[in-house]
Amino acid sequence: MPIRIGLLLYPDFQLLDAAGVTAAFEIAGALGDTAYEIIPLSRHGGLVRSSSGMALESTLLAAAGSFDTLIVVGGEGHKQAMSCPELQAFIRHQADTARRICSVCTGAFLLAAAGLLDRRRATTHWQQADALKTRFPEVRVSADALYVHDGPVWTSAGISAGIDMALALVTEDLGTDIGHRTAQQMVVFYHRPGGQSQFSALLEMGSTQERFAELLGWIRSNLQQRLTVDVLAGQVGMSPRNFSRSFRSAVGMSPARAVERLRLEAARERVERSTLPIETIAVMTGFHDPERMRRAFLREFHQPPQAVRRNANNSPG
Repeated sequence: MPIRIGLLLYPDFQLLDAAGVTAAFEIAGALGDTAYEIIPLSRHGGLVRSSSGMALESTLLAAAGSFDTLIVVGGEGHKQAMSCPELQAFIRHQADTARRICSVCTGAFLLAAAGLLDRRRATTHWQQADALKTRFPEVRVSADALYVHDGPVWTSAGISAGIDMALALVTEDLGTDIGHRTAQQMVVFYHRPGGQSQFSALLEMGSTQERFAELLGWIRSNLQQRLTVDVLAGQVGMSPRNFSRSFRSAVGMSPARAVERLRLEAARERVERSTLPIETIAVMTGFHDPERMRRAFLREFHQPPQAVRRNANNSPG
């Protein structure tokens, strides 16, 4: 019997969210002894238009039947979809009957609205992580993770991270060998190194004001220094008071928060990819005190540096 996977769509969904996971399951099924049956689903059935204008044929929710796994895709239409009572009822029903409930990108908002992410770890696209935290404070958002597995619920970050999650699901179903071969066939990492922070920190804090954009790059190259407001203000030739106000307006956060974000990004990369002692990394990235770095990791990633390293080393592949 094939493994039935429901792919929940709605108007203005992200086409690649659906296509990426579908391709992974299609290839894995062809490589192994067990096939996957992918069933696109929607509230009204028929063609569902993606944000790109392309449409996919779908099955009416009422005629959907049962599934091993439900995957909710993301996209521009997620805000309207998350307030649809029919979609919420369908997700809750599937949570009671399916083995796994998953989301790609902003599909996490639909799971959160259905109450499935309360007191669970979850992730979404880095640009939407703060919005998810604010709207659903019971969700333990892991903003840097490519995907998160908490019990029967899986969530993934934007677009390509859905493929990362799908490969992990394939491995759970069909074993490591099929997971590896599927990744090879797709010409992607079986387990991608790093998290979303490698893409997000400077991009998120990007400023249209050239002097602040240059300052952020300078900060990243000088993390070992004492980067006080006075030091940063002097770097751009402003008074500390005017600098703090202008920086927050241009960048969207305080100077201290921006410095910590960049230090955390650099520290996590070294923790995951090197064997350097935690104490050395704390000095290299400007935390200096390992305990101070540990507290920052707990606030941002909900786990200490040692656990981040252990998880990276124990990841499959």
